[in-house]
Amino acid sequence: MDPFTPSLSLIQQQVIESPLDIKLFVHGKAGTGKTTTGVERMRFLLAQSVPADTILMLTPQRTLQEPYLELLYSPERSAGGEVTSATIGGLARRMCDLFWPIAAEAAGFKNPQLPPAFLTLETAQYYMAHLVRPLIEEKGYFQSLTINRNRLYSQIIDGLNKATVVGFPYTEISTRLDSAWFGDPAQRRIYADVQECASLFRAYCLENNLLDFSLQLEVFASYLWPQPQVRDYLASQYQHLIYDNVEEDLPRSHDIIHEWMPGFQSALLIYDDDAGYRNFLGGDSTTGAALSEDCDQVISFNESFVCSESVIELSDGLVSAILSTERQIPEPNGERAFEILSARFYPEMLDEVVSRIMQLLNEGVPPAEIVILAPYLSDALRFSITNRLEEKKIPWRTNRPSRSLRDETASQTLLALSALAHPHWNVHPNKYDVAHTFMFALNTDLVRAQLLADIVYRQKDLRLSTFDEIKPEMQERITYALGERYTNLRLWLMNYRDDVPLPLDFYMRKLFGEVISQPDYGFHENMDAVRIAASLIESIKKFRNAMEPSYAHMSGADFDLGREYLTMLADGVIAAQYLESWRSENKDAVLVAPAYTFLMMNRPATVQFWIDPGSSGWAERLSQPLTHPYVLSREWEAYPGRLWTDTDEVTKETESLAKLVGGLLGRCREKIILAMSDLGESGFEGRGVLLRAFQKVLQQDQN
Repeated sequence: MDPFTPSLSLIQQQVIESPLDIKLFVHGKAGTGKTTTGVERMRFLLAQSVPADTILMLTPQRTLQEPYLELLYSPERSAGGEVTSATIGGLARRMCDLFWPIAAEAAGFKNPQLPPAFLTLETAQYYMAHLVRPLIEEKGYFQSLTINRNRLYSQIIDGLNKATVVGFPYTEISTRLDSAWFGDPAQRRIYADVQECASLFRAYCLENNLLDFSLQLEVFASYLWPQPQVRDYLASQYQHLIYDNVEEDLPRSHDIIHEWMPGFQSALLIYDDDAGYRNFLGGDSTTGAALSEDCDQVISFNESFVCSESVIELSDGLVSAILSTERQIPEPNGERAFEILSARFYPEMLDEVVSRIMQLLNEGVPPAEIVILAPYLSDALRFSITNRLEEKKIPWRTNRPSRSLRDETASQTLLALSALAHPHWNVHPNKYDVAHTFMFALNTDLVRAQLLADIVYRQKDLRLSTFDEIKPEMQERITYALGERYTNLRLWLMNYRDDVPLPLDFYMRKLFGEVISQPDYGFHENMDAVRIAASLIESIKKFRNAMEPSYAHMSGADFDLGREYLTMLADGVIAAQYLESWRSENKDAVLVAPAYTFLMMNRPATVQFWIDPGSSGWAERLSQPLTHPYVLSREWEAYPGRLWTDTDEVTKETESLAKLVGGLLGRCREKIILAMSDLGESGFEGRGVLLRAFQKVLQQDQN
């Protein structure tokens, strides 16, 4: 058991051991033991001989299921059925697959007799790019917009998702966006383009039996859920519900659970007060809170098992300062819950952060109890921090769900080796890429790798000459040990070229297992690289599975799924979030992550470093010119014709920052450390809302 895990309180015990025919709605702030109670309730149900396969455990996203899965995968579990752990999206996919003949005809698929193909985020973006790219390049769509292609595709998909999760027709996306717009008339043309692209994509999916997330949920909610045989099937399958982080889930999910609740024998719904961090993805805490009316009892958890008294005082004071509410901040009770690290320049500030982490480790704080948080984790910031941690031999891990697989060195290595193994793709990595591939795959330094690449690689015809052809004096500089590893890799690639090509994920498994994971090669003991390789192979497999049903329809004589995948990554299409990246990482390490990612990991830490609190990024939301998380929401539906103004933007930013700060501090045991520099990452002085709130707290401390 985690040494920080508290003993259970009386109210937790009462919830855990409540009768098997009661429905409870438990709410409270972060750190009050709600998820611990949910896990122990599941343990209690199983101990009462409740059949595991009659228990449904729901969360808004799969990463939030980790505490439950640790129980379900633990050796103490007795043999028998399995608890179903799912999201509403995952449940929708299962039902679409199981009841496809009913769903296909009702939803208007053109070929209901053929099986469906379920799209990931990646493959949905691939098909969107396939349809939208010609409109951009030939007809001038989105001409007035400067945005990366991958963000353009993903925001069109986001509009379709918002329509489904809120519950309005997808044909109204542009109408709703347009009706709230107040500004440059050119934006209205962009909204019209969005609508045309969204409609084109939906028609293509119906034509080819493709189901992206929006269509899976739409088919389930609108066509399958109302069917008596579907409801009877689900009612017979599941009698007990545990539904955690209700406030982060989608309004359409809440609708389904509201109608389903009478069919459950028991239910435990867990709601985090003052949360709602996933509203940009369609989460709706208001419709989640309404589910309390479907329960027999509403129970409030008020005692924090995580925060010290001083952290709670700081949280109350900061949230009040951000919201500009009048609240007397109590005198600090003992040691203040925050400290400040300051430096003139940004790199010096990062040095101070790492030095302070060294002190904490020497004082006995475990690495896993330290997190470094920023509003956004840019490549530069990620590299700067992790490089400094490595120099000090401090174990670290990082999690940034938006980071594309193509940005990872291990992925770049595998993709370059794939291009070298498939000359018919006509993809020619440059010498710089090949040198870095040799450096990583052959486990050597850049100087020798560059020297080897310059001598053996010919970009024009993808030729790799033998090590024996190199002059003896150059062989000595490169070293014979490196030459032997190169020779083995080259021979493997040449033999593969002479054989029938395999599907790309099969090829990568073979390459990984037979060569680059062997002793002395780059992937042998590099667990981070192994995790990335596993995610990349899973990504390719899902891409292949989604593409194969329409392969014949899309393919020409020179069409190749492997090359299409490389093209997709080159376009910047991000990889879907893979649970492997959350599960297989080294848990006993300092975490470096964006603030919202840490919140959705739903775990506490003893010390949190907040990087650059003066940055406006802590409060500002990402620019989304093709969609809008608030206008495309149920809350906004109550104000037809209302314009979205700067006042609305400031109000929502302030509310979001207050929730973010409260959520972070609710997951902090002892202290936050503000890391500030006179000049921020961009070279300018930061004076954001978060820093001003801290200044208010400091002023009140001094008065």
